Amino acid sequence: MAEPKKQLHIAMFPWLAFGHLLPFLELAKLIAQRKGHRISFISTPRNIERLPNIPPNVAPLITLVKLPLPHVDNMPENAESTMDVPEQYVMPYLMKAHDGLQEPLSRFLETSSPDWIIHDFSPYWLPPIAARLGISQAFFFVSNASSLCFAGPPPKLPLSTSSETTNEPDPNTRTELEHFLVPPKWVPFPTKIAYRRYEVKKMFDTNAGKNDSGTTTDPSFRFITTYSATDVLAVRTCMEVEAEWLNLLGELLHIPVAPVGLLPPSPQEDNDNKDSTWHTISNWLDKKEKGSVVYVALGSEVRPSQENFNELALGLEQSRLPFFWAIRNLSADGNGDSILLPAGFEERTKGRGIVWTGWAPQSKILGHESVGGIVTHCGWGSVTEALRLGCALIMLPFIVEQGLIARFLEERQVGVEIPRNEEDGSFTRDSVAQTLRLAMKDAKGQIFRDKAKEMTTIIGNMELQHRYVDRFVELLENHRKKITKESDN
Repeated sequence: MAEPKKQLHIAMFPWLAFGHLLPFLELAKLIAQRKGHRISFISTPRNIERLPNIPPNVAPLITLVKLPLPHVDNMPENAESTMDVPEQYVMPYLMKAHDGLQEPLSRFLETSSPDWIIHDFSPYWLPPIAARLGISQAFFFVSNASSLCFAGPPPKLPLSTSSETTNEPDPNTRTELEHFLVPPKWVPFPTKIAYRRYEVKKMFDTNAGKNDSGTTTDPSFRFITTYSATDVLAVRTCMEVEAEWLNLLGELLHIPVAPVGLLPPSPQEDNDNKDSTWHTISNWLDKKEKGSVVYVALGSEVRPSQENFNELALGLEQSRLPFFWAIRNLSADGNGDSILLPAGFEERTKGRGIVWTGWAPQSKILGHESVGGIVTHCGWGSVTEALRLGCALIMLPFIVEQGLIARFLEERQVGVEIPRNEEDGSFTRDSVAQTLRLAMKDAKGQIFRDKAKEMTTIIGNMELQHRYVDRFVELLENHRKKITKESDN
């Protein structure tokens, strides 16, 4: 008779961004619900208070651990996540504050002795702490496998099993801007996934600034350090969507690579106490033709310039399509200046479009039969949520790996990217209008609408998605047993 599995204690430590906190929480809930393991979910007080409620059936297994974020000069008061600070403050200040969690996290790990810590890219100081305490580590990459493959094999891990050492430079190191404008040489199959020139220039500019805080703010260094030292790599994807990229990732690394599924948000997260908001929105959507409405949502952290904002608005107007535009953040480039809609825009589009500045129940809106597409910044969570509900994608990426995700999805023909100037990333109202019409109604865009609907059978198949979580947890259980056995000998 097989021995019953020991209940694991798993600590989870996401980066201070809701695009990271929410998938970490979704994974925590599924681990607790499906496998009965105990979770310590660690973040700062304000971030934890802003999380969705934990369902009662798993609440006893999930402990929310609040570690106060140390004060850092130049940080806005009560700022604890990327959505609270201007973009240019994330690297020098929010990361410095995040590094101040090292001591309290160490104390927590020493006193609570978890079996595993599932962590994010930022705590480059965590691996030696976990190793000293005998805690296994899993790095959870909340985006997709193709973006991670673009980053390449960690420099600290050899590409071959040879034990010979060499002083020659790593042949996979990319230092020039042009290196990022083409697919990496380690990708053995045809692909057009690469950065645009304006995206690389922005990344280079971000990483070029000097930091006088005494800590490194380069996200690449942090990523490589944590990525190189982990025991297991978990990726928010599945074989049905990214088989060739997941297989490549397994070849590039010398550790287990575990897809955990796409973790679509739980339906109950649109709270019942906001029914009046949904009632108002649904009444408006009910009056529109099936598949005719484009939903516009660039996330809570994207801050377009006033010029980009104008061109997007005027492109929506010019397209003549009905639209629902959810705007959560009107701070322009982090300078504190309010972004303004073009003069007369709301009057000219009245009845055909809505600009909504409060909370919006995104899953319900995307699931309404009148909504056929979404203008998206290409955050991996947002696009998988939209594809789960069969919405074609009109893609307008802005930061980090969003451009790579857009190119991956365009290869999958589930959407189309708004054309932009290669040098500065600008776009025009004409390109917005033309791309909207192509994705939403033109005959040439039918392929995007059809392919997006096909994705519902994968992302909406919760039994399939949850099997990935089950296999990931079995990996944690078995890997831990192996470590325990070895340490006992």
